[in-house]
This record gives sequence, structure tokens and C-alpha cells, in this order.
Amino acid sequence: MRIKNKNKRLILIPIAIIIGFVIILLFIPNIQHRLLWRWEIARAYVNGVINPVSAVPTAQVESGPAAPTKPPASQPTTLMTATQAATLVQATPMPTLTPTPLPERVVLDAPVYELQDINNCGPATLTMYLRYYGWEGDQFSVSDIIKPIPQDRNVNVEELDYYIKNYAGWLQTIYRVGGDLELIKKLTSAGIPVMIEEAFYFEESYWPNDDFWGGHYLLITGYDDQKQAFMGQDSFKGANQWNAFSELDQKWQAFNRVYTLIYLPEQEATVKSILGENWDADINRNLALETAKKETETDPENVYTWFNLGSNYVYFEEYDLAAQAYDHARELGWPQRMLRYQFGPFLAYFHSLRTDDLMALTEYALERTPNSEEALLWRGWGLYREGDSQAAISDFEEALIAHPNYLDAQYAINFMQAN
Repeated sequence: MRIKNKNKRLILIPIAIIIGFVIILLFIPNIQHRLLWRWEIARAYVNGVINPVSAVPTAQVESGPAAPTKPPASQPTTLMTATQAATLVQATPMPTLTPTPLPERVVLDAPVYELQDINNCGPATLTMYLRYYGWEGDQFSVSDIIKPIPQDRNVNVEELDYYIKNYAGWLQTIYRVGGDLELIKKLTSAGIPVMIEEAFYFEESYWPNDDFWGGHYLLITGYDDQKQAFMGQDSFKGANQWNAFSELDQKWQAFNRVYTLIYLPEQEATVKSILGENWDADINRNLALETAKKETETDPENVYTWFNLGSNYVYFEEYDLAAQAYDHARELGWPQRMLRYQFGPFLAYFHSLRTDDLMALTEYALERTPNSEEALLWRGWGLYREGDSQAAISDFEEALIAHPNYLDAQYAINFMQAN
């Protein structure tokens, strides 16, 4: 009997050592992050099996009862209309300047590289941008503020803008849409990197029939006309990655060619000169609207041209026109994760009283991204429109859990409590 017990102890000792070693490893941050990432992939795949991915639902018959229509305070109320902006563009032409030829090659000093953590391309890319100006933080300095939960899969440009203005206030920043390749060249030639949001293709499937499409941020720090490519700092692929002009523009178009600029206060005159009319946010958006209109004519089967058209109409609060553009984009079929990153359709269908379409799209979005605070928020507003206040509040609260300090969700809860 003693021999058997001794043998058991001899077996249990190495097992206990192995278990203890595994427990110690689990407390190492890098290993924790890798395991969390693998867990997220596994969970997404299981969800994709339970809720098989399908095409985005096409437009339903217009609906929407004459329910309370007071909108959430999520959009500015002092915007010009598209017509007013177009008139201003025509009435205030910029002076004609003799263009200075750009260098054939510009490569700025690359900031210290930051490899992104799980779902952290926005904070990691912003970290590299800020480091270009001497900032000493890391991606977690950013994500702890604007996405404290790692499972939050998206950080939008407004959230990045908020961080810069509130935590790096010694720098100036703006973001605009409708950029082009020449603009990027001019800015980098002036010593100003450019951060863009673009389409990205995953290397592995997250669910059966995955289309691999996603959104990603890229910091551009140079270009080479001979190579016909931009130099990019890519938080996923690595530092100093060359990106072909044509391919970059194609991927950038999927996000309305949005770009963020960070610069020193003394560089503001340079930025204004390069942007010209695009310095004014309303004029910039109107120019992007006109570009989208032209692209729907020249490339009518391109889903992004119609989606961008809708998003630019949303900016001017022309929600019926926006909904019609989104309708067409839905017929063409947008990527499975589109509503993880862009939320204009939610606003368009809510404000145009097309509640059935709003509910269909928020449900579709939540099937792919169950913790999307934006989809939860807008499903809540749809439920409110349908008269189910308790369910609406539940969604608003869930959105606040998914993204603590989410101001739109807190506003929604306050709105419900006051009414």
C-alpha cells in the first residue's frame, strides 16, 4: 500500500508542477492576450455556426408609425444643407496658385513601431502617430480611455479625435472625408503623416462562409512615385510596408476616404493651405457628396459608391435620400462586417421613420458583432419607436456595458428616464 501511495505522489508531483507552471504563464500579459484572442476567434466561430451568416437584408416596404420622432442628440443641428454648402463652394472660390512640383519620393522618419493587441488597430495606429511628435505613451494609454474592454471591436474616428483633443491637447487635429492620393502626397511632403481607415482582409476565417472583410487603420509616412506606392506603418502587418497607390485607393474608398491629421500648432497654416476648401467641414462633406454622386454614375455596381453617397447625405440630415442610397447599396450587397464600423444606415432609417429596416439591420449587425454598442443603441431607439420602452432601456444599458462611458447610450437612458 505504501508503494502505491508513493507512486501516486511521484505522478502527482510533476502534474502539480505543470499546472502551477501553466497558471504562472496565464499571468504573463502577452500569453493572456494570445489566449484571449484565440478565445474570441473560437467564440465568433461558434456564433457563426449557430447564426449562419447571410446576405444583408434588402430594403423593406417603407414603414414607421407616427410615433414620437424626437431624435437622439447624436448629430449636429447647425449643419448647412448640401445645397447651401454647394452654393458656398461656388461663391467663395479659392485663389489660383501655381502648383509646386512634388518630390518623386518622400519618406518621413518612422515612429517607434507598435504591434496591435486584440481589436486594437485604432489605438495602436494612433500611438504611432502621436509618437511621431514625441508622445511617450502606448496603445493601452489610448484604449484604456476610449475602449476599455478588449472585446470592443471598433474604434471610430470620432473616438480617436476625442482622445487627441483631450489627452494630447498640445497637438492640433482634424478629420475629413473624400481624400485623394495627391492630397496624401502633399501632406507627407510637408512633413505631416496621414492616418486613414481602409478595408482589410483577415487571414483566417472567423465563421463559416466568412468573407474576410474588415476595417483597419493605416498611418502613411511617405510615398515613392517610382514604386507607385505609399509607405505605411501597419499595426498588424508591420512597420514600413509599401502599399500600391491603386490598391490603397480602392480599400480607402470603402470608408468614404476618411483621413485624420495631427500636426503642431505652428503647422496649421500649412495644413489649411494644402486642404484649401476642404478645411471647412461642411464644404468638405459637400465635395465628398459630389464625388460619391459621380462615382455612382461611373461605377454603378460598386457598393461603396452608394454607401458613401448615403453617408454623406446623413451628414446633411437628408435622411430620405440617404436611405434610398443605402437601399441600393443593400441590393448590391455590402460586406458582412460593414455595420461593425459604419452606422449611417441606422440614423438614416430611424429618422426617415423606416423602423422595420432599422430593426432588420441592427439585428443583422448584432448577429455578426453581438457586443456592438452602436447596434445595441440603435436597436434600442427602434424599440422605443415601436413603443417597447423597457426593452429599449435594456438595450441602452447593454450598450453602456459593452462600452463604459458611451455618451450616446447614457443620453438615451437619461432621455427615457425623463420621459
